[in-house]
Amino acid sequence: MQTRPDTTGAAATDSTVLMSITDLEIHFQLRGSSFSRLLGLDTGTVKAVDGVSLDLHEGEVVGVVGESGSGKTTLGRALLGLVKATEGEIQYAGQNLVGMSDRALRGLRRDLQMVFQDPNAALNPSMTIEVAIGDPLRIHGLTKSKAELRQRVSAALERVGLSPVERFLGKYPSDLSGGQKQRAVIARAIILDPVLLVADEPISMLDMSVRAKILQLMLDLQRDLNLTYVYITHDLASAKFFCNRIAIMYLGRIVEIGPTEEIFADPKHPYTKALLKAIPEPDPSRSLPRDLPRGEIPDAASPPLGCSFHPRCPAAFEPCGWENRDLKALLEARWVSLEEVDYEREHTLIENLKVLDEPGDRAVLKPGNDHSRADIIALLDRMRAADTAEPLWRGVDSISETADGVEVRFHPGEDPALRRAEGVEVACLLY
Repeated sequence: MQTRPDTTGAAATDSTVLMSITDLEIHFQLRGSSFSRLLGLDTGTVKAVDGVSLDLHEGEVVGVVGESGSGKTTLGRALLGLVKATEGEIQYAGQNLVGMSDRALRGLRRDLQMVFQDPNAALNPSMTIEVAIGDPLRIHGLTKSKAELRQRVSAALERVGLSPVERFLGKYPSDLSGGQKQRAVIARAIILDPVLLVADEPISMLDMSVRAKILQLMLDLQRDLNLTYVYITHDLASAKFFCNRIAIMYLGRIVEIGPTEEIFADPKHPYTKALLKAIPEPDPSRSLPRDLPRGEIPDAASPPLGCSFHPRCPAAFEPCGWENRDLKALLEARWVSLEEVDYEREHTLIENLKVLDEPGDRAVLKPGNDHSRADIIALLDRMRAADTAEPLWRGVDSISETADGVEVRFHPGEDPALRRAEGVEVACLLY
């Protein structure tokens, strides 16, 4: 199998910038209940993309990698105007796509195309393959006759490997296999001669036997048509084969970006390291330590303070943004592991854990009935002694008695920006 394009990350950086993304933000308002909307109450906002800056260079393949909910698909759709940006800029051909009207965007869609994740949903089941692939030509008025339309559709089918084309022109999507459908979707995307192709998990819905063939097809098209790709995926293994550069996303932000070789050889961000350790090992006789991040992805409507990855990070330390909610999660995790009699004794020490629901670097824990402030301090001491390696304790600045209860203060958190660290940029306070 051919390797990815010869363009290295360094070479791509020296080439012409095709599209420049600066401080891009995409926020979605939560609907909430009907009563809340009636009263005009703030129902919260999800920051799907939160300040992303990225330059796309001509002829390169940029992989955008992250877990579900990281914002990678929303970012890809925004580049084509399929999702409206809240703030920031997307500069292409001397124009800012953010805030551009749908009419103006339509003229640019000949240059900017997308390959969607599910080929079954991307193709209209009532259209033949000839009609579906030729539809963009009809919409943009690029053909003068049916004969010319069929000729260009046939050429696109031939280019993606659906030949002899006479077998496919009159077929419907239901007559094709999954791999053939995705080839048809790619043919429709390239028939307008675009310069940028956003591929949103183009192989995740396909059988393992055809995934490599589709990636190889996309590489051949990249070479022959001088395409630039944004390859959106959760699969670092395919990104290693396919991409020149990789951007790792977490909770709407890029936390590490650099040449593919650098990312795999020497990952910097703890999240990147965890993703690499999660890649399956094909040799069943080898057993590799996974060391996967603890917990789940936090709520994007109320992200953690400081570094958004710190609640799951084994290397987090004082300035990473420890807060009340982290202490509540630690208390609840402890109580889940206790025997029932021990749980009944301990959980009554604190009057109400709801005081820890609000983000903040200071919390006051009130003693429950028949308990004292000293009992709470003793509980916290037992928790620290039981797991001295717990990163949260590095973030605790002080624990002291007050008139209202026990005050727990955390070190002030810092939200890390992308910084140069050897051959990559990384948003981590360790660098």
